[in-house]
Amino acid sequence: MSGRFVTRGFVGRRGGTGAGSESDAEVASRIPPGQYLTRDFPVLSAGPTPRTPLDRWSLRVEGLVREPVSWTWKEFLALPVRDWVVDISCVTKWTKLDMRWRGVSVDTLLERVELDPSAAFLVAWSDGGYTTNLPLGDVLNGQAFVAYEYDGRPLSPEHGGPARLVVPGRYFWKSAKWIRGLRLQAEDEPGFWESLGYHNRGDQWREERYSGD
Repeated sequence: MSGRFVTRGFVGRRGGTGAGSESDAEVASRIPPGQYLTRDFPVLSAGPTPRTPLDRWSLRVEGLVREPVSWTWKEFLALPVRDWVVDISCVTKWTKLDMRWRGVSVDTLLERVELDPSAAFLVAWSDGGYTTNLPLGDVLNGQAFVAYEYDGRPLSPEHGGPARLVVPGRYFWKSAKWIRGLRLQAEDEPGFWESLGYHNRGDQWREERYSGD
């Protein structure tokens, strides 16, 4: 199914010396309009923080696939993984550069299923009932991954652990915390924040913060 992956992907920066070695102009060019640079990692959530025991955790791919597939925590960790160094921008206007994650590419997950040709959108769903929607073309070809480590440590519950979706090319609300599944659909379906007035796509370089932007 890899032949269907036609969108040029976001692959991040591997290695290197990080933003600290860049000029002010180079750093500024990496910050989307309307954002400010932070060295912190703010914690923002729509509700209480779920804390699912790892022996009860699973990740499922369902919807417009020939056969749904799911992984236990142990099975998920056995999938091919890679390290990612990416910049993240939140709709609340902070941007953090060179965030270091480890996880499994969404491509890797979708290679384990046979997609229906009509699949065009993905809905990520999480513990706690949170959902967010993305066009399939926004998550393929290395543009999104499910992370389980941040900065060399297991991802904390406050930041979405044990695992969260990370979509660096979109505002951070699209990077669903506490992820438990990906549902493939033919039609778009607004998620939690999108239903409450946030922009349906959330491209930070276009300042797509709210509906109408």
